[in-house]
Amino acid sequence: MTPAAFFGHGSPMNTLERNRFTDAWRAFGQQVARPRAVLVVSAHWYTNATAVTAMAQPRTIHDFYGFPDELFAFDYPAPGAPEVAEEVADIAKPRWIGLDVDSWGLDHGTWSVLAHVFPDAQVPVVQLAINALQPLEYHMDVGRRLAPLRERDILILGSGNIVHNLRRIAWDQPDGAFDWNRRFDDAARQVLHDAPGEVLRLVEHPDFEPAVPTPDHFIPLLYVAALAAEADTPAEILVDGYAYGSLSMACYGIDGPAPLRVNSATASAAPPNPNDVPADETNL
Repeated sequence: MTPAAFFGHGSPMNTLERNRFTDAWRAFGQQVARPRAVLVVSAHWYTNATAVTAMAQPRTIHDFYGFPDELFAFDYPAPGAPEVAEEVADIAKPRWIGLDVDSWGLDHGTWSVLAHVFPDAQVPVVQLAINALQPLEYHMDVGRRLAPLRERDILILGSGNIVHNLRRIAWDQPDGAFDWNRRFDDAARQVLHDAPGEVLRLVEHPDFEPAVPTPDHFIPLLYVAALAAEADTPAEILVDGYAYGSLSMACYGIDGPAPLRVNSATASAAPPNPNDVPADETNL
């Protein structure tokens, strides 16, 4: 069974930096068997439909603001997999998933992580859109429907952040967390281990509002929780930690290496200088 994982991706500058989180992502890629393809649910393709990239060569999308030119120049030239996209659409039926042949590509929620997991960009990648018009239960259902892809050597990844509140960034806490961040992150860790199929209980948590002010970065976790529930297995922590008070960098795996040993204690990459662009306008 091919593993699945959720990555707390944080700042896109993690693409270019080495720290304890990117080292963990590299360790994950080194320890899992190279899959036939990767299917990524990224927080940054948050749109009004459910679709999957189906082009032979997806473009690298630089969907952020205020970062250095070096990041805008970064290219992740992984091939697409139109045949895998068709499998995704077929296996989700009767849920409808459209085939996107020319609109999207790979956004930074995907390539900032895969730049470390598979740095040679040789593994084909398809990306699944998050349908912003659908309730959270819908995403759990689609996640469960995708489970058989793991038996077809497809590595399924979610990329977001369990706690993601850019309006409350604390620049003096590069690896710290507010109390509400820690409480919500701890609650997520417990439910993902003990009962991943009940992850939507987190919506009732008293710290849900500051932890998840918008659902885009939370929803990728639901797909991985649904896969864990379908496999009747816990989602195990791969690496945990925080960034700038209001981000959780926690990563989870299913049927893969856990936890990942990392030697670096370096904090996650930072957002841009707030004097240049406010954090909540970066699309981090």
